[in-house]
Amino acid sequence: MTTSGGRVPPGPPRRAALGILRQLRADRLGLMSEAVREYGDAVRVAIGPKKLYIFNHPDHAKHVLADNAANYHKGIGYTEAKRALGDGLLTSEGDLWKEQRRTIQPVFQHKRIAGQADVIVEEALGLVARLRAHLGAARPVDVLSEVTALTLGVLGRTLLDADLGEFDSVGHSFEAVQDQAMFEMETLGMIPRWLPLKGQRAFRWARSDLQRIVGALVAQRKANPVESGDDVLTRLIASTAKEGDRRVADRRMQDELVTLLLAGHETTASTVGWTLDLVGRHPEVRERLHEEAVAVYGDRRPSYADLTRLRYTNMVLQEAMRLHPPVWILPRRALAEDEVGGYRVPAGAEVLICPYTLHRHPRYWPEPERFIPERFEPGVQTDRPRYAHIPFGAGPRFCVGNHLGTMEAAFIISTLMRDLKLEPVPGYRVKPEPMMSLRLGGGLPMTVRDWPAPTSRAA
Repeated sequence: MTTSGGRVPPGPPRRAALGILRQLRADRLGLMSEAVREYGDAVRVAIGPKKLYIFNHPDHAKHVLADNAANYHKGIGYTEAKRALGDGLLTSEGDLWKEQRRTIQPVFQHKRIAGQADVIVEEALGLVARLRAHLGAARPVDVLSEVTALTLGVLGRTLLDADLGEFDSVGHSFEAVQDQAMFEMETLGMIPRWLPLKGQRAFRWARSDLQRIVGALVAQRKANPVESGDDVLTRLIASTAKEGDRRVADRRMQDELVTLLLAGHETTASTVGWTLDLVGRHPEVRERLHEEAVAVYGDRRPSYADLTRLRYTNMVLQEAMRLHPPVWILPRRALAEDEVGGYRVPAGAEVLICPYTLHRHPRYWPEPERFIPERFEPGVQTDRPRYAHIPFGAGPRFCVGNHLGTMEAAFIISTLMRDLKLEPVPGYRVKPEPMMSLRLGGGLPMTVRDWPAPTSRAA
């Protein structure tokens, strides 16, 4: 849509640019929240030559992410992430992205994902067993690190048909990659990359380590092909075999696998972590989750058929993702001039759709900072638009793994809630860490306890 009309959104004066840059580094969530609170649903922020347009209305999100998605490519932050992720599904555009999506999409079909439920349940029960070792311990256990290891293991088994346990450095490598990507976004790419900064050195090591890991995965699969051949690794090897230039084929496979390893486990780990944090601070919710899991599972092993009966568990997960969406910001860059909600967006402008603030819009979410799972009670009618809640993004680039991630989170939460009583450390508060996903800074220390035995009632 090309237009010469439209208003210019309000925003802070240019003289505030230095302070904005400082806050961009120190408190990104606070910066976004303050901007929409002070200036409304459309905000224009000028930082030197950069023009950032923040849109915070469901209709704006629908226009940018779906209705006119072809005009908006991935924006600020993803340019920097390409240094590590290359042209994987998360960062690629155009025909390459379409081809990558076609290659990977069949792996996430509901029928195949349903068939992976037993793997997820097995991993969840293994997590319960590991946490049981900490029963009665004086020191709390970092539940987040255990959950992250679980989600990485699930990714390997369900999508790659591979054991990722031997690659124990992958988590540290992704952390270094994200740290550098966010640093370059915060500094708008103005710091020379040749400077011997600590983050640059860590980034280069991490990038090499990730290349080593995906190279080993590919070599293992080529040496030992999987008979079914319906996993991501097998499909990537087959699709890149058509590429005439071997170096291009190898780079594409590397980019895809590195992206999958990052996006495929961290968002789910963050969702589970934030849910456990919220539930731990709301004992009444924890009790109700326990009661539902006991009623649905009893003492038996959970199965895929149980998912539809975990109604309250799903409500809790949806509310946790409202407050702490795994994809907290969706940066886009306008290819051509456009108009969003009556506001002019020039070609080349950086456009930000922020689920973190959108999910707190007071028009659609009364008492937006409160944790109220009943907002998602099935059958309850509201005037809330579809795009008021977009934890997995929206439009053509809607997260391809959303069904797997939601199923995984539901099994992990319900299994933990049935078998263990996880209590927060008194006085400890998790600090949100908005990187490529909304991480839990500092981990999630919790005390592991058994549920008390049910009391018998007199007849």
